[in-house]
Amino acid sequence: MLTIYGVYRSRASRVYWMAEELGLEFRSVPVLQARRLADPLASEAPLNTHSADFANVNPMSQIPSIRDGELVMHESLAINLYLARKHGGPLSGQTVEEDGLLTMWSIWAASQVEPETVRIVLTYDNGLENSDEGKQVIAAACRALRRPFAALESHLAGRQWIVGDRFTVADLNIAEVLRYAQSEEAVFNAHPNIKAWIERCQSRPAYKAMQAGRSQEPAEV
Repeated sequence: MLTIYGVYRSRASRVYWMAEELGLEFRSVPVLQARRLADPLASEAPLNTHSADFANVNPMSQIPSIRDGELVMHESLAINLYLARKHGGPLSGQTVEEDGLLTMWSIWAASQVEPETVRIVLTYDNGLENSDEGKQVIAAACRALRRPFAALESHLAGRQWIVGDRFTVADLNIAEVLRYAQSEEAVFNAHPNIKAWIERCQSRPAYKAMQAGRSQEPAEV
């Protein structure tokens, strides 16, 4: 059985969504981010990214990780590409060319978009969105997102999905990276193709199942 290490309120959400899309039976091992705990190394601390037991799974002390049989993997977007390829179906590439595009768009999301969307979401997580410093960070991130958003907006013109004519792992991976910036409604309103596309992604039953799991976790520890 697939084992997913990580909480829903983390990048593990992407893997939980993917498992739901594929209809996979999985075991969830909640691993908290150490930054959410006052003393992550305390004897009574819950399993977290600084726990010795988790370091045995992922020496980088980051979530998510998975164990699938004898295989242990880290990095959420790579995990999803692996699961799509292993289990096949419409979420996976149907040709070598599609496989290449799924990988390209996932790497694009990680390298060109996620650094800025993470800056936005962490500003909110730290309660700084209304401070002068926080507003400056968010504004700078939104400026940095102009070029990648323009590229994706153009790519989606006349298309429903990122690759091919169906929802794939590329849509899932990119939608989860962009979700971190959805607090900035003006950015999405200025890109109607992206706004309509992410709404399609987030209307899927598997996404809603993931969000249901997320809603059951405490926002704070």
